[in-house]
Amino acid sequence: MGCQACAPGATTDPTRVVHDDVPLHTQFMSHDLIDAIVYGGADAAGDPLWHTSGARDRGEYGRWCGHACGMACLQMVLHHLRGHTPPLLDLLRGCRDYGGYVEHADGHIKGLIYAPFTGYVRAEHGLQADVHRHLAVTDIPRLLAEGHLVLASVHREIRRPDLPAPGRGGHLVLVTGHDNGTLHFANPSGHTPGSRRTALPIDLFDTFFGRRGITISSR
Repeated sequence: MGCQACAPGATTDPTRVVHDDVPLHTQFMSHDLIDAIVYGGADAAGDPLWHTSGARDRGEYGRWCGHACGMACLQMVLHHLRGHTPPLLDLLRGCRDYGGYVEHADGHIKGLIYAPFTGYVRAEHGLQADVHRHLAVTDIPRLLAEGHLVLASVHREIRRPDLPAPGRGGHLVLVTGHDNGTLHFANPSGHTPGSRRTALPIDLFDTFFGRRGITISSR
């Protein structure tokens, strides 16, 4: 049905708000290799489509793509609202300049850091972006109805919701809609087509949910 609520305050059916035309972007360029990368120990730098990420070389892609779930979510938002998006690593480097990622001397990467990320989105992309440090899963339908897309912090194993959640948070997915107690979302590291664009009952989603996230919308 397209995007019902691109602008805050849009009137929608409160039981159903689904942005079903949000283009899918992933943090790994070759969809058919995601399973091998996230579960098989394959080196992401071996992805033959690495160059489409905007990386300068294989090494840069291999180092950063595993940390780029938030950038893939931002790609989806930009593509949805603007009709186009910069490459993944272009966004990541821009966000890093704002402090959204920090590289430590030992090689450890910290990020995505929410507050600098939202500052980057507002300043460089002209969108409204806000951090929600305490976010109940029941707040998400309201935020969607107000015209926001929601980057929700979930455990990465939301890819396999048939298994018990081993924890909460640490990975970002883009929640694109709700429909009578079900949340629709796109997962940048989904290892199968069905896990990349999917929907879960809100109570099941909550078992993976870190109770924090980011909203992005047009100003």
